[in-house]
This record gives sequence, C-alpha cells and structure tokens, in this order.
Amino acid sequence: MKFSETFIPTLREAPADAVIASHRLMLRAGMVRKLANGLFAYLPLGLRAFRKVENIIREEMNAIGSLEIKPSVVAPGDLWKESGRWDSMGEALLKVANRTGADMVVSPTAEEAVTSIVRDELSSYKQLPISVYQINTKYRDEIRPRYGVMRGREFTMKDAYSYHVDEKSLDETYQKMGKAYRRIFQRCGLAVMPVSADSGAMGGSGSEEFMVGSEIGDNILLLCRECEYAANVEKAGCKPDYDAAAPAAADAPPLEKIATPAARTITELCAFLKTDAKTFVKTLIYRAVNVELDLSNAPGCALLKRVRPAPAAPTVYAEAFFAVCIRGDLDVNEAKLAAALKAGGVSLAADADVERLTGAPVGFAGPVGLTALPVVADETMAALSDAVAGALEKDVHYRRVAYGKDFSPWLVADVRTVKAGDRCPACGGELYEKKGNELGHIFKLGYKYTKSMNARFLDENGASQTPVMGCYGIGVDRTLASIIEEHHDDAGIVWPMSVAPFHVVIAPVKYEGAVKSAVDAIAAGLEKSGVETLVDDRNERAGVKFNDADLIGIPFRIVVGDKNLALETPLVEVKRRGEREARLIPVDAVVQETAGMVFDELVKVG
Repeated sequence: MKFSETFIPTLREAPADAVIASHRLMLRAGMVRKLANGLFAYLPLGLRAFRKVENIIREEMNAIGSLEIKPSVVAPGDLWKESGRWDSMGEALLKVANRTGADMVVSPTAEEAVTSIVRDELSSYKQLPISVYQINTKYRDEIRPRYGVMRGREFTMKDAYSYHVDEKSLDETYQKMGKAYRRIFQRCGLAVMPVSADSGAMGGSGSEEFMVGSEIGDNILLLCRECEYAANVEKAGCKPDYDAAAPAAADAPPLEKIATPAARTITELCAFLKTDAKTFVKTLIYRAVNVELDLSNAPGCALLKRVRPAPAAPTVYAEAFFAVCIRGDLDVNEAKLAAALKAGGVSLAADADVERLTGAPVGFAGPVGLTALPVVADETMAALSDAVAGALEKDVHYRRVAYGKDFSPWLVADVRTVKAGDRCPACGGELYEKKGNELGHIFKLGYKYTKSMNARFLDENGASQTPVMGCYGIGVDRTLASIIEEHHDDAGIVWPMSVAPFHVVIAPVKYEGAVKSAVDAIAAGLEKSGVETLVDDRNERAGVKFNDADLIGIPFRIVVGDKNLALETPLVEVKRRGEREARLIPVDAVVQETAGMVFDELVKVG
C-alpha cells in the first residue's frame, strides 16, 4: 500500500489533554481522532493494529472451542430487570426508550443478553457445556473518561460466557480460559500479571485479573517478594499479625467507662490515653445498597427497604446500615465489605444517619450495647480482649472491651485493607505494592444470572437444574493502548511484529526514476511473500519520512536511494525499529532476508 493512498494524518505535537504515552502517540501517529469526551474514531492505521489484536483473541478463543456469536448492542431493559441490574448498575448504565416507550439498554456487558439466548434453547444436560464469545461494542457512561482509549465511554470487548452442569465442568473451562489469556497477551507482546480479584458487581465465587504494570494504573496490586502471590488490593489477604490465641473472654477484666472529652479520632484517643492504635476498636457506620444477604434475623431489620422479594431470585434490600468494627490501626476495604454483604455498593453513612442509629455524634460509635443495626467484625476483632471502643455517648469511651464478652458480631469477615509491608498469606513473605491496569478478567459467576433469569435444564435423572456460569472478558482498546505503553521510545511507537499495522515501510529518498522502479519491485516481492508493506511515496524530505516511520513504529524500514543503487552491487538500507544501526543488503536479497526476519518474529510469538 502507498502512503498517498491511505489516511495517516500524523502530528508533530499531541493535544495538551493527552497525558499518557499511548494517548499521545495514537493521536500523533494518526491512529485515532477524538469525537467527544470518551468517544474516539479509529483511522485506517489504528484500525489495522486493532484488528490484529482482535484476530489474536479470536484465534485463541477458537482454539479452546469457544464459538463466536454477535448479540445486538442495544438490549431489552426487561432482561436487566430480571437480573436485578437495571437498578444496581447505577448511572453508568445508559438507558433509553424506543418509539413505543419500551425500556432499552446500550449494553455495557452482555450477561443478560447471552443468558436469555441460552435459556431459550437449553433443555438437556447433553447440550452442556456451552461456551460462546463476542467481540463487540460496549458503552458505559463513565463519569470521568480519560487516557484516550484506555478508559473511554464507548469501547470494544471480547466477552466469553460458559454454562455448565456443575462446578467441576466450570472449573475446567475457567482453567482453559486462563491459559488462553496468557497466550493472547504473550502474542501481543505484553508481560501480564495474573492476580486474584474481587468479582464486584459481576458477582460470583472467584475471579482472576490480568494486569500490566502502569504508573497511571487504576488498580493497586499486592505482590509477594518471595513467591508468586499476587492480588488486587480489593481482594488481597495477608497473614494474621496478631496472636490468634487471645485470652478467653471469661478471663478478661471488667468493662470500664471513661471520659474522653474532645477525643473522637483514633489519633486523638491515642494521645489522650497514651496507648497504641492496635488496642482500639474502630467502629464505622456504613450504608449499603442492593444487599442480597439474608437480613431477616439482623438487628434493625425492620428498618430495611426491600425492593425484590421474588421466588426466582434472592430478596434484595435497597438500603441497609451496618456497624463495621476493625482494629484501630487498620482501614476497612469497601470492596471486601460489599462482597461480604453481597451488596451492590457501600459508603460511609451520613452524619445524621450515624447519630440516628447510634444515639451519639460521629466518633463515639462502638459495638457494646448497639442494637439498632447489625455489627460486622473484621477477623482482627477476635484477638482483642482489652480494647478501647466508643460508648455510644458523646465524649465517652469504654475501656477493657473484650470480644465475645462485651459484644458478639452478627457477621465476621475479612474486611481489612492489606498494604505494603503486610505478610503474604501464602508464604509469609513481605508484600509490596504496584499500580496496574486491568486488561482481562475471568469470573466464576456461579448462579447469579442463571438463577435470577430462570435458566433451566433437565439432568440425566430428568430433574430440573440451574446451570452454573462463567464469564471471561478482555478489553481490546485497552490492550492495544497497553501495547503502546509498553513498547515505545522518545521517537514513537515500537510495535511488536504480531500487532504492527504494517511489517515493513519502504522510504525512498525520492520516489522517481530508478529508485521508484526498485521500490516497486521490492514492495511487490514482499507483498507476494505475505509481508504487509507500506511505501512512503510522498514528495517529502527523507528526514520527514524517517521521523514518521519511527513515529508510527513499523518494525522494519527499508531506505532506497540513488547512491546505494549506483554501486557495483546495488544496496538498500534495512533498519529494525528501535535499533540504532542499519544494515546494507543487496537489492536482489532484500526481499528474502526481510521476509525471513519478519516471519521469524511472527513464529516466535505463535
């Protein structure tokens, strides 16, 4: 292909709002253009690279027996009401009404649509497992889209969904997907870190994220220096840093009420009582929304607002409040808390709600005598037998509070935020933090969607059963941007061969006469060999062509000029992008040698 026949509007400078390398370089290399905040159009060069990422994903999905489908992007709102996510997805869900007034959704994901298709066709266990995938457009109405296609409002994802007779079958597909993901990212030239993750709004029993390290990453990862343990901070656990064999509650000293004037924060109390934060019970009041946990026996359950008591789905409480107790030196991990409560989200309660529920100002809540709402205790509470806690009165705290004697929680869960310096739960090594961007995520969804949407099949005994489900996503745009983040230098992009928009660019010093004849012959030979070739036939100075070739990052550049062609053995200059030195290769050998280098690299990555 000739440069003059395509559309590659390169820029010398990127717009000021492009703050990361991939955003800057995709704009400068003429790969994308911004239509509106969070909305981008792919231009020909960008689309070629985008399609190569898609094809790698498609090949690996096909290789494990997943079948490609294409659901519509706009889905009936009724499906989302069945699953319960019409309300729980919040404002990120773009809802529209068609001309008849029917509710519709511009899909941010396709669990509902695919489950609807499967349930209508599924009748027997003999049809299972089913594994299908789509590579399709999605829309999420992000509050603050940023970083170009890394976090846009409209984007493309590969989503695979699997349906199974039991957990064993689900795990087999889950493991296959994990291996396929590793191959996909390796072929794309990316070094990914698989990490344990929170399932979040997707639900389910387990999940794994595939991360790339990034200074602008949205995720904080906890990694072990001694073993392969890796987890998102939303999921990370740690080895206990307390004596699990705490004194029995019966042996604890009696409770004592003390005055603590103007001391309500942990820091203020430490100074006032001259003690350590580890001896405090920090009690925070949280508001949770769309809670699916059974709260029928919870304190204060009469105050709960139910929105979906239905036989085919769990009861959902639109709003519920909880007292969360954790050791004073630690912080509550809200993702863990939401998971423990099976809630759509959690947030600290408003001051007015805290006073209404505890009878005391903010800062004086505590678990002793608290009957208006359920108490959720972090696992660290079990080791406390001589602690300080709020007394549900202004300027008053309890001393010598003992877990099990003075209070017993309604629920015990790991809701602790793990941080650098904590000990690995697997080997006890020191954990460290690293920022990362999520490229892919695989979930064991369990029965969250199949049960709520009443998908059924008959087992081998003729009994009606609910299939168990898995979900597996990869962000195509984000993967492409991450390749650029990992493979660039000061001059521009340095594409891995597998995803480069072209394999070779030929830059004639002047595209005329003998040079033109040589360029056309080399280009024809390369194309015939299967090497994707771009000929820079523009009437531009050689320096402009070289700079643009470096900017758009094509792996091999062949320079053809009069002087080298006039030698006794005509030569051309071949340079690998990212390397300083070029090689002189005879014209009659350049096609074979260049094609060989291209295919050697392609074979290495599969």
